[in-house]
Parts: sequence; structure tokens; C-alpha cells
Amino acid sequence: MTKRILVTGIHGQLGQELKQTLAPLGEVIGVGRETMDLTQPNAIRQAIAQAKPDLIVNAAAYTAVDKAETEVELANAINAIAPAIMAQECQQLGATLLHVSTDYVFDGKKNTPYLEEDSPNPLSVYGKSKLAGEAAIAQACQSHIILRTAWVYGTCGKSNFVKTMLRLGKEREEIRVVADQVGSPTWAPDIARAIAKLAIDSDKMGEATRGIYHFTNSGVASWYDFAIAIFEQARQLGFPLKIRQVVPITTAEYPTPAKRPAYSVLSGQKISAILGTHPLYWRDSLRQMLEQLASQA
Repeated sequence: MTKRILVTGIHGQLGQELKQTLAPLGEVIGVGRETMDLTQPNAIRQAIAQAKPDLIVNAAAYTAVDKAETEVELANAINAIAPAIMAQECQQLGATLLHVSTDYVFDGKKNTPYLEEDSPNPLSVYGKSKLAGEAAIAQACQSHIILRTAWVYGTCGKSNFVKTMLRLGKEREEIRVVADQVGSPTWAPDIARAIAKLAIDSDKMGEATRGIYHFTNSGVASWYDFAIAIFEQARQLGFPLKIRQVVPITTAEYPTPAKRPAYSVLSGQKISAILGTHPLYWRDSLRQMLEQLASQA
């Protein structure tokens, strides 16, 4: 029997990758804001009732971290209330909900990679809204998988750190980048592949795969390290760059409305054991992404 998979946030950088990666598993029904407005509970219920999915992959989110500080209601509607409704509908249908969450549910006070069972303590409205979504899903839907990831970028979608750096590097000779926030840059196609594999394994293993997982590319970097790597590799690939100097600065020197965790590296041990593979090193995935961008230019 062909699996029916409903993917939300289909126009985003992860959603577009999922459309391709999940296609071999069954019929992928992609929905964006125009067909399923996540601020409208009835629209969510109607879209799910119409699709009758066996699996929902919720890749949609309100991700404007700083804006969320003043758009609290909107962030909660999309990141907490909408996933709760999806979970309720999945429970009624006997479907599985695979929900994408974030490293920003942690406060960054650890100095070793965060495990799935570590206590969350979000610092921002965005992080709190994502944590509320996780809690609502766990409560409402027995068959659920929550996948926390971090520092996502890809060739699809409008904007991300890599695309922003390339744009600024073309325009400016000097850029200042925060050097005291550490995480793991993660390429969207790698997340999409992990999600597809989890979906297959949850079919085979049932209850054994339920719960929370952490997935990022392997290795760690600060935003400064990430920027340096982007420019080094982009230069090798012939991107037009004006940039001469990247200046490391502290978070205090670059104040933002939302507080961010200083250390948000996620441990990939649990998911690697399930998938039977280790995620790619972040620099290798960055190289692939830049090669893709170069071939599109």
C-alpha cells in the first residue's frame, strides 16, 4: 500500500528537499501557507482531513528569531498551537507525526553536546514556542518523532547564513561575525535524508523509534568559523567576492532582541545508532551546497 505523506512548509529550504527525498516512500502531498495557513486551526484540520495522511512531516515553522520577541502570538500560533492540532489529528487517524524542532530549546550553558534527555531551558520567545510545540505533540500523539536540528542552510529557500554571507562578501571588504556562539552548521538535504530514513525505520520498528532525536552535521563551529569556511570555499569555486577581512566579535558587540544559546551543539549518538550511519562533516556538506549554487549561477 502506498504511503500518503503530508509535508508542511513545502516552499521552505527543508520542505523543498523533503519533496524529493520522501518521493520514493509514497505519495507526497506538499502544503504551503496558501493551502494550509498554520494560524488558522480549521484550515489545518481541513487540509489533514482531505489528505488522510499516514505520515505528517511538519517542516513549517515561524523562524524569525528576533521578530518573535515582539510577535509572540504569531510565533506561538505557528510553532506551538499548529503542531498540537496536527498531533491531535494524527492521533485520530492513527498516523505518525514527524516534527522538526530546534537547538534553541536549550540555554547553551553546557559545554558538551546536548543529549535528547537534557532539560530544555529556552532563552527566547522562538525557543519557548518550539518547546511548547514539542510538549503538545508528546501529549497528544502516541506515534510521534521530534527531530531537533540546528543552523540549517540550503540552496532552496530565500535566505540563510550561507546566502547572506555570499551576498555581503560580494558587497563589502569587511564583515564582523559573532565568534562566541558555537553549534553545528547543517545542510538541509542531509536533514531530509535523515527524516526519510527515520520514516522507514519507524515503519519497521514501530514504537521503538518514537520520541526525540538530535540530528546535525558532525563537527562544531562558531558563526565566525562558518563564515571563514564559506569564503574560503566560495573563493576556490570562483564566486565573485570583494571580502578581504572577517572580524571576530562577541555576542555583546552584536546585540539582538532575542538571546541565543552560546553553545548549542547537539549529540548525534542516538540517531546514528538508529540510522546506522554518522552524519557528514559540516565542511563537506558546505562544499556540496556551494558546488550546487555555483552550477546554478
